[in-house]
Amino acid sequence: MRNETSHTITVSVFLLSVFLSAAPAQAQKPTNQAPIDDSTARPRATKTDLEIVKRARALLDSPAKWNRADNRVCPSGAKTVSLYCALQIATTEITGKPEHRGAALQETRFVVDEIAGDRNYSHRLMDYNNDPTTTFDDIQEVLNIVERVIALRLRGQKP
Repeated sequence: MRNETSHTITVSVFLLSVFLSAAPAQAQKPTNQAPIDDSTARPRATKTDLEIVKRARALLDSPAKWNRADNRVCPSGAKTVSLYCALQIATTEITGKPEHRGAALQETRFVVDEIAGDRNYSHRLMDYNNDPTTTFDDIQEVLNIVERVIALRLRGQKP
């Protein structure tokens, strides 16, 4: 089962890179924050988004810190955090405010879509986090992929 998951993630990274390279430049939003109601928006990536993902990985650096029962309530000082909360906490720590549709969270949603597209989650980050088939290693791999995707986007974006 682990080899199948690793293969799926490898294929997903390839598909995601093909998708990103084929996306027209005009699809990029000129600001870092997408409209609040557009779950498909792809806001412009910034170095701050890269920092957010790295911080989220640090918040989830061990299985003991992972909250498998996400409800999208992210109390400060919690001993465990979900994928969604790690990203929201990291965003608020780094930018001073939550950015629900910022590039870091949006790219994470898109990676989850690629990995678990057939599961029809109503809330992608929460439901993927809470899915009984999702492992801590899967959560770490999603964040790793998002970090690489944002780094690639930064290299390819025009200033």
